[in-house]
Amino acid sequence: MNRATLANIVDALIRPEVKGFEPYLPGRSLESVRRELGLKHMVKLASNENPLGPSPRALKAIAKVGKAFYRYPDGASVSLRQAAAKKYKVPANEVIIGAGSDELIELLGKTFLSPDDSIVVSTHAFIRYQMAADLMGARTIHVPMNEFTHDLKAMADAIEPSTKMVFIANPNNPTGTYNTEAQLEALLARVAEINAQKPTPILVVVDEAYYEYAKALTKDYPDTLALRQRYPNLLVLRTFSKVYALAGLRIGYGFADPSIIRALDRARPPFNVSTAGQAAAEASLADTAQVRRGIQLVKEGRKMILPVLATWGLPVVPSAANFFLMDIAPHVGQKVFEAMLKRGLIIRALDEYGFPHHIRVTYGLPSENKLFLNVLREVLDA
Repeated sequence: MNRATLANIVDALIRPEVKGFEPYLPGRSLESVRRELGLKHMVKLASNENPLGPSPRALKAIAKVGKAFYRYPDGASVSLRQAAAKKYKVPANEVIIGAGSDELIELLGKTFLSPDDSIVVSTHAFIRYQMAADLMGARTIHVPMNEFTHDLKAMADAIEPSTKMVFIANPNNPTGTYNTEAQLEALLARVAEINAQKPTPILVVVDEAYYEYAKALTKDYPDTLALRQRYPNLLVLRTFSKVYALAGLRIGYGFADPSIIRALDRARPPFNVSTAGQAAAEASLADTAQVRRGIQLVKEGRKMILPVLATWGLPVVPSAANFFLMDIAPHVGQKVFEAMLKRGLIIRALDEYGFPHHIRVTYGLPSENKLFLNVLREVLDA
């Protein structure tokens, strides 16, 4: 069989779920923009990264294990699991490690979803939940938000007999909004009532990628690990990509009942987290100063940017994370993104989330925040 013949028939080989699958579109990388536009100086405020960089302890840990890179990593990330368990006071068999929380979300789909199943999400929730369902042929039930925030009561009302999981990003990406402890517990109690009436339980997945920020910036953020003691169907996902600044190493972790962890481990690829990633993450867990610095940077960014945007009459959605969603109507987000890109600044347009007149911006270093304000003013006035 020649290549032309194979190309003509390969479409028939693809699973129906993959054939129409739209890949995730990440924020533009600095390297790709530099190559495309020939710009030497670029600032990226598009992917909610921590511009302070990794903990010095993480960098030392990577250097220490560097000579062992010719060996496969610990397939089960045992030491990192134990470190996370110790820090958060849970048994180690209730911890799972993934190549970013992205992989853990996809593992949930691969492990629990079939074409006859459904999940419940908010209309403007992190898009990876729907993608995990789409990949397995499951259906996604979308529930409108209430003032840019998950309407947990409406999400509970939307549960169907086919529903296997409810996904809640808290805080949510891209809105930055969060649900309180009382709101989350009310949903969990409602799901418990539903579970009592059906043969298979509904899992509630709370994605806390921005946990460290939300815990510091709010007063009524949920204690999900405590809630897990009363609601064993609750799964909690977290990541080292945000405040710990290890996005390039791809490390996420999660907490769940041991039976759920065992099921996920069956579908988890072997050696899914690199030796460098495991070492850096474990070292980062012990560096509380890293977290404090990241949170302080966001507090300073809020003080610098938000009052200026308010005087310009540009609405900003209140955020419990290290980014903010702003309304730039009547301007179009994609057009503003392109104009700022040409001026050396990368932000995020949000058409795929149903926000064509909004942009999402990460709080950066003070100089980067100042540049953002200057470039935004120039673009909006053009």
